[in-house]
Amino acid sequence: MPNYVKIEILRMLRNRRYIIFVVGFPVVFYLIFSGIWGAQTDSGGVRAAVVLMVSMAAYGAIAACLMSTAVPWAQERQSGWLRQLQVTPLPGWAIIVTKLIASLLLVLPSMVLVCLAAVLTQGVRLPVGEWLVLIPALWIGAVPFAALGLLLGSLLPADAAQSAAMISTFGLAILGGLWFPVEIMPEAMQSVVHAMPSFSYADIGQHLVAGGAAPPSAVLTVVAWAAVLGTAAVFAYRRALARA
Repeated sequence: MPNYVKIEILRMLRNRRYIIFVVGFPVVFYLIFSGIWGAQTDSGGVRAAVVLMVSMAAYGAIAACLMSTAVPWAQERQSGWLRQLQVTPLPGWAIIVTKLIASLLLVLPSMVLVCLAAVLTQGVRLPVGEWLVLIPALWIGAVPFAALGLLLGSLLPADAAQSAAMISTFGLAILGGLWFPVEIMPEAMQSVVHAMPSFSYADIGQHLVAGGAAPPSAVLTVVAWAAVLGTAAVFAYRRALARA
């Protein structure tokens, strides 16, 4: 299984779309947004440059999870690669676990580069302890989005999976308040935003950089979405396996 994980990661790292849209875009967005609003502070005295760092790192993680699972998985089903995997010594569960592990590892390049951009261009400084909590929290918190990518890849053909992954990425970013402050949204939309996994995911990081603890409600929301989407992804995967 480790070799399979290595192959999956190397394949995505050689993919120009992944490098440009998943790794590059969050960094570019951070540089633009922080250049405009980075010096502002919120009601708690936290600089916008720090808040934006969390938001763009979360956006990059969501994009990485969806683009590294939905599209390749759908392409593999369509090309017959899934049938080839079934005749290897790998058990069925190892295939989907490998996809999840590879997806989570591919979250790190974008996340680390956004944080590095924040440090180098906006002078963001956090205590070592906060960095050691923030990065793992954002990394582990990406599980529901990896599950969503596997779900889309199991249900949709390759062309549709790519469109669905992009729409889902942008939708989660907008409805999660990653690109625009939730306060400027219509009141009816704000109730939807607070139920989104992307909002709770970023909310955890934003509380951590403010020196606080992760809100239990946000943690429970992310865990609940991970459980629901993970269960759905397993069922969809088994269905795809039976049809392969």
